[in-house]
Amino acid sequence: MSEILQAVVDGASGADLTGMSLPESYRGAFVLRDEVGMFEGVSSADKDPRKSLHVGDVALPALAPDEAYVAVMASSINFNTVWTSIFEPLPTFGFLDRLGKESQWGARHALDYHVVGSDAAGVVLETGSLVRNWRAGDKVTVHCNYVDDQDPSSHDDSMLASNERIWGFETNFGGLADIAVVKANQLMPKPTHLSWEEAAVNALCNSTAYRMLVSHNGAPITQGDRVLVWGASGGLGSFAVQYVMNGGATPIGVVSSKDKVDLLHDIGVAAVIDRKAAGYKFWKDEHTQDESEWRRFGKDIRGLVGDDPDIIFEHPGRQTMGASVFACKRAGTIVTCAATSGYMIEYDNRHLWMKLKTIKGSHFANYREAWDANQLVCDGKILPPLSAVFALSEVGEAAYTVHRNLHEGKIGVLCLAPEEGLGIEDPELRAQIGEDRITAFRRHGA
Repeated sequence: MSEILQAVVDGASGADLTGMSLPESYRGAFVLRDEVGMFEGVSSADKDPRKSLHVGDVALPALAPDEAYVAVMASSINFNTVWTSIFEPLPTFGFLDRLGKESQWGARHALDYHVVGSDAAGVVLETGSLVRNWRAGDKVTVHCNYVDDQDPSSHDDSMLASNERIWGFETNFGGLADIAVVKANQLMPKPTHLSWEEAAVNALCNSTAYRMLVSHNGAPITQGDRVLVWGASGGLGSFAVQYVMNGGATPIGVVSSKDKVDLLHDIGVAAVIDRKAAGYKFWKDEHTQDESEWRRFGKDIRGLVGDDPDIIFEHPGRQTMGASVFACKRAGTIVTCAATSGYMIEYDNRHLWMKLKTIKGSHFANYREAWDANQLVCDGKILPPLSAVFALSEVGEAAYTVHRNLHEGKIGVLCLAPEEGLGIEDPELRAQIGEDRITAFRRHGA
């Protein structure tokens, strides 16, 4: 791996990389099947990824005809890595076992360890015999939609395919490693003005936000819309507010501290609610929500932007869905993905059906959506919300930070990259976009 790293840093040609021997094993971050029960009886909040995520050598799998080996320079932490590490809501080995039954290539994934990670930026080392558009030496980012072309439903929208999976969560050989195994249709060009770690933090959350707010598959914003974004300084929300502003709409960011309010103001979000300062208590107890608090929340929104939100960008789930359904404008849309505060949601259906509102589910993005979202990053129109960087050896601590919500934006992880700041090929574009804008989250996270 040291020879491969030196070749990448030196800008070796594709021919040079093709001629290099790949190792029989590589360093990766993984969980173990025989440790699935290690947190039995422990509350979700107290489960510790630092105990379950291991970093060590794993065997390099054979390469399928439609796949590529990627030397991973940097990756990032997503909530799905946290879920894998605490074995919630289900241990991911069940996903791997189902994939293992599909084909001989799928069988590679059903192992007693699971190499995790659903983001990556790096360099293609080798491609399978069916790969047409990529070759060794290409600098790439990787999106996490793992799907083949044999399910007819995938040809309308690949997210509808019965065998659609999230790479590094429902598959093995993910991005928190020195080498990743990916399908060719997961590859996208690396933004030339970004470092490896800046490029690595975008694909999952950026593509998800794009589908939710820009694509016709979501609740597409139009000029003049008011869009409420929960967790507006977090991984998903930080991309969402950028899309809202780019689309001529008005974001209303909801965050949990004065520092996060200042961060959003710094990147151009004028209307921000500090929910902790406001002291909202949407739930009176575990079983009862408080409509008076929903009303207070709605009044605060109208006080900031003059009307109810046309669209609500929902991802916390249980804690906020009742308030979201209430606060959304008549005939508006609540678009939702994930449920970081709980999957079993409750809301007053009268406020949905009698006011003609819509709840729309959304899950990651298809290749076209991910590609278009990535192009906006390449053009400097969407900026990376990188706030902190860890080494791969510290992946447990990085996942713990996300699990406890101790971060802003996204956390990067250096894999093969020996230090931060490498990989920038177009400093002129970077200067044109603005160093302060690119590093806004890092400056606030420092």
